[in-house]
Amino acid sequence: MKNIVERLSVLLKERKNADPSSSYVASLYAKGNEKIIEKIAEETDELIAEITEDLEKNKVIHEAADLWFHVMVLLTNNGIDPTEVLKELESREGLSGIEEKKGRKE
Repeated sequence: MKNIVERLSVLLKERKNADPSSSYVASLYAKGNEKIIEKIAEETDELIAEITEDLEKNKVIHEAADLWFHVMVLLTNNGIDPTEVLKELESREGLSGIEEKKGRKE
């Protein structure tokens, strides 16, 4: 069974060919990266507000899901499969964050 990121990745790719009037994701793709980035900024602000103001667990989870979703839309719109992010995280597993930063090329 595929995980939710894999299933959403497939769906997001399919939506690239959908009618923007019938699909929220297709409408974002039609508006381009600038609009998708605006949505990411909006969702980021909403997540931060929930963390700093209410800290209601369910609301924080909801806003985090919205943010992750819109990041996945942005990646897919630019030909990047969101599952590649999971692979990157897997490659860092067990590696100290300090060591990982040292290994980056500046």
